Amino acid sequence: MSDTTTTRFRLSRMLPRDPDQPHRAASSLELFFDLVFVVAVSIASADLHHQLAEGHLANGILTYVLVFFGIWWAWMNFTWFATSFDNDDWLYRVMTIVQMSGVLVLAAGIGPAYESGDYVVLVLGYVIMRVAMISQWLRAARANPDYRRTALFYAVGIGIAQVLWLLFLLLPSAWQMPVFFVLAGAELAVPVIAESQNKTPWHPHHITERYSLFTLIVLGETILASANAVIGALDKVESTWSLISIAALTLISAASMWWIYFWPPHHRAITTLRGSIRYGYVHYFVLAAAAAFSVGIELQIDMLTKPGEAEPLVAAFAVAIPIAVFLLAIWWIAIRANADRLVNIVVPGGAVLVLVDAVLPLPVALTTVILVAVVVVLVIRQPVRR
Repeated sequence: MSDTTTTRFRLSRMLPRDPDQPHRAASSLELFFDLVFVVAVSIASADLHHQLAEGHLANGILTYVLVFFGIWWAWMNFTWFATSFDNDDWLYRVMTIVQMSGVLVLAAGIGPAYESGDYVVLVLGYVIMRVAMISQWLRAARANPDYRRTALFYAVGIGIAQVLWLLFLLLPSAWQMPVFFVLAGAELAVPVIAESQNKTPWHPHHITERYSLFTLIVLGETILASANAVIGALDKVESTWSLISIAALTLISAASMWWIYFWPPHHRAITTLRGSIRYGYVHYFVLAAAAAFSVGIELQIDMLTKPGEAEPLVAAFAVAIPIAVFLLAIWWIAIRANADRLVNIVVPGGAVLVLVDAVLPLPVALTTVILVAVVVVLVIRQPVRR
């Protein structure tokens, strides 16, 4: 780390981290930060399951898109800031914990957002996270003349966006969903504009490790949610073999998704600003899809425990669509540029086949076979070494 002279308030100057620092790893604070976000991800997935099970497809999917945007965007902004300016003094830690409190407030607002379109608590939690982020950027602006313009663009842009989110709460409910996409676009534009001033010094290996760890946590949450659903269904079915098969297929599918995600050298995807923006933004689909995978598994279990209530086609596509989105997203941002022609046919082709097999008998089993086949091809072609 650069020189961090301590002031009389026992604060360190928020100077840029060395982007070439060897053996840079995620800090314990970053890992703690991630765990709080998993609470929100878990609630968002659970409520999506309830919405789809009750037949509220449009409301469930659109609300999930909105909720997960707030979760992902706040996590992503902190992660990229931390890779460049984390000085680990007490104020930095306190502001990070404030952001964590915002996550918990946001999590408390997920239920009302799904059930009645009430976004007040959700937006307030989001604004808490983002205002804490503004304070971090202002500290970076004060300490770094070279990055002052970039940091101030971030602070001002985020601040304007938060005012607009609060005004969003005053809109009629019929306007809120369309306006959400406009405001989300404004949020996405802030880093693009700010980084064009002077690119912040992110650490390629550190930032991709952070994404990898969060992806692992989300996949783990998926396995946990699916396992809990299986355990809860044990006394509701006559034969446990069907539950055992679903549990086995879920584990194999999740393991295949892990294998596919970690096949390419991710750090090569963020060597340029354009590549970094693509990598960061498309990870929305990677993470949202991985988190939604458990919803499809839970619907499959619902078909066994509540015959006639869960729609088979909905349950099949609730498994197929997240996996297909996951495959296409990770192929686009990390695999495509590091693979040969066969791999670049098999991975996106596998995504298409997964969608097709949703309308065939035994959709979950066929999806698992396709994922394993993709992994086999990756093993044969051998991943590019880091």
